[in-house]
Amino acid sequence: MPVETKRGILSKLSGKISRYHSESVHLPTEEEKQGFLKAQRLAYQCVTEIEKELREGWTEIQAAKRMDEFLRDHGVKVFLHRPFAWFGEHARFDGYKRYTQFHPGKKRLMPDEPFILDVSPVVEGYIGDIGYSSCLRPNAELDAGMKYLLKLREEIPKYFSSSMSSRDIWWKIDRDAKENGFDNVHSLYPFAVLGHRVYKVHLPQISFPLLPISFASWFSLQGSIEFLSHKVLPELLTPDHEGDKTGLWAIEPHFGRGKVGFKFEEILVVEKDRAYWLDEEVPHIKRARKLQEVR
Repeated sequence: MPVETKRGILSKLSGKISRYHSESVHLPTEEEKQGFLKAQRLAYQCVTEIEKELREGWTEIQAAKRMDEFLRDHGVKVFLHRPFAWFGEHARFDGYKRYTQFHPGKKRLMPDEPFILDVSPVVEGYIGDIGYSSCLRPNAELDAGMKYLLKLREEIPKYFSSSMSSRDIWWKIDRDAKENGFDNVHSLYPFAVLGHRVYKVHLPQISFPLLPISFASWFSLQGSIEFLSHKVLPELLTPDHEGDKTGLWAIEPHFGRGKVGFKFEEILVVEKDRAYWLDEEVPHIKRARKLQEVR
């Protein structure tokens, strides 16, 4: 069965099951928000530090391994998924037929090609799943893409605090991106997810033996067990999601234009009457501020 057909079937299935109750549908406490903030900031520290190490000729596998080493050196033993690195056109997922093609590979980093780094450490039980886009040199296509993403970032909390369903939000973001000349890359993810809930993980903090990273599953062993035990499908924001929006979401809009792919991923807090980003000191916001100051 083609991957595209599988995605459609899984998305519709997840939409039906998304109506089921999930313990993740609750107003987050201040303690929870602080826990997720700590995890998210460590994740961003990881990708921005590894970005400084990246050099022309590095492979995706090398970058992913360094992110894994950084997080383990900072006490992380559990991950939702293994670190990902996508260089150049790999960040668009064009023509991918198997989920294993999403894994870091032997693609080498070119100085003018944008890249995406994506990590999800679990820190003291809290998931910090983030995505980060950059380039070794200034890149006009990436700048244009990130400018659009930052405008979308301003709109997303408004969508979640409105009467729009999560399904409506998925399709509005898809439609608007295409009208602005961008390809929807997150539609190529498993389940075509725009995001997923984050919650406190109750797994024992055990470091399982690692397979070579190029053969890793989409989710780590820990993440697979946790997601399955936590009722995975209500947790995913798919094109058919019908469940309650309340809770904490890792939102990850991912677009492409030309040969370039770009995304951000960070935690959105959704309460009964408002929605807001967990942190306004994330790297893509800091970078935008610096650019404005220069101008």
